[in-house]
Amino acid sequence: MKKYGVLCLMLCLSLSIYAGGKKTKKVVEQPVVVNPDNTLTDQEKREGWQLLWDGKTTNGWRGARLDAFPEKGWVIEDGVLKVLKADGSESTNGGDIVTTRTYGSFILKVDFKITKGANSGIKYFVDPAENKGAGSAIGCEFQILDDEVHPDAKLGVKGNRTVGSLYDLIPAPTNKPFDINDWNTAMIVVQGNHVEHWLNGMKLLEYERNNQMWNALVAYSKYKNWNNFGNHPEGNLLLQDHGDEVWFKNIKIKEL
Repeated sequence: MKKYGVLCLMLCLSLSIYAGGKKTKKVVEQPVVVNPDNTLTDQEKREGWQLLWDGKTTNGWRGARLDAFPEKGWVIEDGVLKVLKADGSESTNGGDIVTTRTYGSFILKVDFKITKGANSGIKYFVDPAENKGAGSAIGCEFQILDDEVHPDAKLGVKGNRTVGSLYDLIPAPTNKPFDINDWNTAMIVVQGNHVEHWLNGMKLLEYERNNQMWNALVAYSKYKNWNNFGNHPEGNLLLQDHGDEVWFKNIKIKEL
C-alpha cells in the first residue's frame, strides 16, 4: 500500500502544477499530423500501397467506352474528382471511367462524398467491352447511394441496393456508419474468390464467388443474363456516372 501511494503521488505531480497554492491541470498539446489528400504515408509505401489517382491529372483512367478520359461530365477541382450532375441516368453524360489496367486480388480504398439524392458506385471485375448497349459497364458493384432519398434504396431484395451493398445481390446492414454530409471511406478486399465490403472501418458483408451458391445468387439478380458474372480472375476498376454529382479522392490500392 505504501509503494502504491508513492506511485500515485508521483503520477499526480506529473499531471499537475501548483500556482498560487491551487492545483492547476497542465494540458500538454500534441501536434496532429494530417496526411495531405491523394498522397501515401511512409507506412503505406512500405506496405505496398499505390495511388490510383494522383489528385491532379487523369493519368491511369479512361472512359469505359473510350480510349481516353471523357471530355465532359467529369472535372478535377482542388484535389477532388467529381462526376457532374446530369439527368440521373446511367452513363449518359460523361460515362463511367475505368482504370487503364486490370486487377485481381487487392485492397481498394476510395473516399467518396455524395450530394442529396445521389446514386453512383465503385465496380470491380469489370470488362468494359462486355456491355455494348445502354447503361453502365458490367461488374460487381459497391453501391453508393442516398438511401433516404433515392428510390433505388427501396427496390431490389431486402435492401440489396442500399449504400455499401453488393448491388442487387447482397444487402449491407442497416446500422452501417455513413454520413451523408461528410466524406466516407469505401474499402473492397479481394483475395482470390473471397470478397469483402467495408465502410468507414466496419465490415458490411463478405462472400465467396466461383461456386454454386454464388452462381445461384446471380441467377436471381439483374445480372442473370451476363455470362460468368463476377467470376473473372481479374478486371478493371470503375467509378460510375449515374447522372448525379458525387466526389472522389484518396483512391489507393494494395495488390495482394
